[in-house]
Amino acid sequence: MSSISRQCRLAMGAALSLAFVATATPVFADDIQDWQREIVKQIIKTHIYPRSAIAREIEGSAKVQVSIDRSGKILSFEITEPSGEDQLDKVIPKMMEKLDPLPAPPASLPDGNLTFVIPIAWRLQ
Repeated sequence: MSSISRQCRLAMGAALSLAFVATATPVFADDIQDWQREIVKQIIKTHIYPRSAIAREIEGSAKVQVSIDRSGKILSFEITEPSGEDQLDKVIPKMMEKLDPLPAPPASLPDGNLTFVIPIAWRLQ
């Protein structure tokens, strides 16, 4: 796994955990954490770092609000916090297309939590 992927994984995993575990009952927290890990794995696989941004040493981070259905299909997404770098922001729709569908959420996850924020980071080392 590249250092870029490792950094993305850490940032996304922490934010996803905070977004869901706070509303989960302890009995089902493991199911939700497992689901979150599957989402993080999928994000890492579909992460796009434009070569032109790498060549220019452009880094950034963005936040994307995603709504899914019970099967994991992405119903909508919105960039709630752009990176401020056009080269990075332009790949977000393509990343969302590659992510669809996400893993199906566990039955223990309340319907109100089918909309969540995914942080995306582009970092060079």
